[in-house]
Amino acid sequence: MNLFKRMREDIAAARRHDPAARNNLEVALLYSGVHAVWAHRVNHRLWNRRAFFLARLGSQATRLLTGVEIHPGAVIGRRCFIDHGMGIVIGETVVIGNDVMIYHGVTLGGQSLLPGRRHPTLEDGVVVGAGAKVLGNITIGAGSAIGANAVVTKDAPAHSVLVGVPATLRRRSHTDDIRALVSSPEYSI
Repeated sequence: MNLFKRMREDIAAARRHDPAARNNLEVALLYSGVHAVWAHRVNHRLWNRRAFFLARLGSQATRLLTGVEIHPGAVIGRRCFIDHGMGIVIGETVVIGNDVMIYHGVTLGGQSLLPGRRHPTLEDGVVVGAGAKVLGNITIGAGSAIGANAVVTKDAPAHSVLVGVPATLRRRSHTDDIRALVSSPEYSI
């Protein structure tokens, strides 16, 4: 897929997820989460070409400009939308699927200092609420929702709702509106 098609796809994802997004130009010029994902794609390419220093330099410049820290080794799928980006940290071995939405203050981090896989995997369609911490080499199943300020350290099957500290698992119906679940007061702490 060419660069401009991918950018249009990201803008459409932002407009789909954010009711405050009024038009494509506003999203393209003013949404720091979208800018962070775009910059990550460049930095990730550099990382994969073993230009580690340039990739890390680019990721640090992006952090300075957007408030979103994404390690260039992380893998991010299509249409990932970072809303209000400030304070997000995404570690080196994170894998993010397609159509994932991440709110501000989220950490996708490690629990180990050993080399290898040490960060989480978020499968397609996961929504991560503001301030949530998802830690360790775990997998959050497709279509799951993580409530605001939850601390998740264990795997979760598809279509789960994870809330609390430590997070507890609740199953959800496929028909539940995931955006309503994440913003509901009963799913935050």
